[in-house]
Amino acid sequence: MKNISVREIYELYNEKQTSELDFVNLQGWIKTNRDNGSIGFIDFNDGTYFKNIQLVYDNNGSIDYEKVAKYSNGSAIGVAGKFVLTPNSKQPFEIVVEDIVLEGDCDNDYPLQKKRHSFEFLREISHLRARTNTFRAVFRIRSVLAMAIHEFFQSQNFIYVHSPIITGNDAEGAGEEFTVTTRKDAQYDKDFFGKKASLTVSGQLNAEAFALAFRDVYTFGPTFRAENSNTVRHASEFWMIEPEVAFADLEDNMNLIESLIKYCIEYTFYHCPEEMKFLDERIDKGLIARLEKVEKSEFARMEYSEAIEKLKEAIKNGVEFENKDIVWGMDLQSEHERYICEKVIDGPVFLINYPKDIKAFYMRQNDDGKTVAACDLLVPFVGELVGGSQREERYDYLVKRMDEMNINKEDMQWYLDLRRYGGCYHSGFGVGFERLIMYLTGMQNIRDVLPFPRTPKNMKY
Repeated sequence: MKNISVREIYELYNEKQTSELDFVNLQGWIKTNRDNGSIGFIDFNDGTYFKNIQLVYDNNGSIDYEKVAKYSNGSAIGVAGKFVLTPNSKQPFEIVVEDIVLEGDCDNDYPLQKKRHSFEFLREISHLRARTNTFRAVFRIRSVLAMAIHEFFQSQNFIYVHSPIITGNDAEGAGEEFTVTTRKDAQYDKDFFGKKASLTVSGQLNAEAFALAFRDVYTFGPTFRAENSNTVRHASEFWMIEPEVAFADLEDNMNLIESLIKYCIEYTFYHCPEEMKFLDERIDKGLIARLEKVEKSEFARMEYSEAIEKLKEAIKNGVEFENKDIVWGMDLQSEHERYICEKVIDGPVFLINYPKDIKAFYMRQNDDGKTVAACDLLVPFVGELVGGSQREERYDYLVKRMDEMNINKEDMQWYLDLRRYGGCYHSGFGVGFERLIMYLTGMQNIRDVLPFPRTPKNMKY
């Protein structure tokens, strides 16, 4: 008899097709094992579904009761038994065990016991934490959400571009890169690539080249920042989603962002209902209601300049910000962004037309000479979720801006050429995948949505 998964059993039960279930074979792990003297109960899971299945064993079968009662939490087992409906129990059905095989014992020092463990503790055992309820939920949602990204763009005929991980370009101009080298000195002209190479901070610039050939493209891959930061929102290795669309202005860009975020919320609700229910009950009460509200909202628009005035007005009215020095030209902090979307708008809002001096060189300059056609999507609970802009398609403007920011034009001539050879107005944005996962799960630390996080002084696994 072939093995059946926990997911398949629940699906058949939910579809009221339990007549197809009688005698089942399962393989998976013991979550808990309770011995009541003459009858025992195992909470069992095989990783295919969030909910467990209850296995029941007793002294009357062909199994060695005393032996099975000593099977420890975390042990791998194979089970054969009868599927039985239990309508009067919290568990709608159970498996009455007729045969059980210990596939892999679990030592007594197994660190995951039947109690709540702190996230800090679980980060110290990242190789085991996926076995806990919270991280089973988070990492299945991560997997599902990755599929949502691809399905959204592929359904609209976007081309998926694999932008390089090793690059000679610093797209953000931040200079906080990991150097890739084969040398022990800094003579990069003699290095493998004949120049200084780094791990990419963004796939955007390469995506722009493909957008001017395929019109609609996106990248989705790992990016790296050598920023010595230990905040809950920063990691040294993370994933970015970066679409680029030719013949699209800032308004088109915002419409695409809004559609993507709503699609991701809907997709996650549909594919991970049990995980979302658990997170709503145990991690972030109100999570589902908050996301449903965003999904049904019309995303507002607000000028950066208006947001500054709203913040100044808030301070006059007694609102306490940690950073009270509100001036035009400042880079807004998370507390300011959250105030705008939670208190002023009471929903998602795009802040648009930022001062050019706090934005990247590639953003299109507005006619006022002070601002660029940039947009940041602010959402309740987290603040900024997405950042994007219309790109500067005018060659002379881009050259001047690169000169102002001391960007090496020789290394970037290929990027400038895109403006010379059939360039057009185009736009794009970036979504930090981990930040999106945090938003959809209610998790507060980026280290808890990365399978094996890379942060300063942290690379155990």
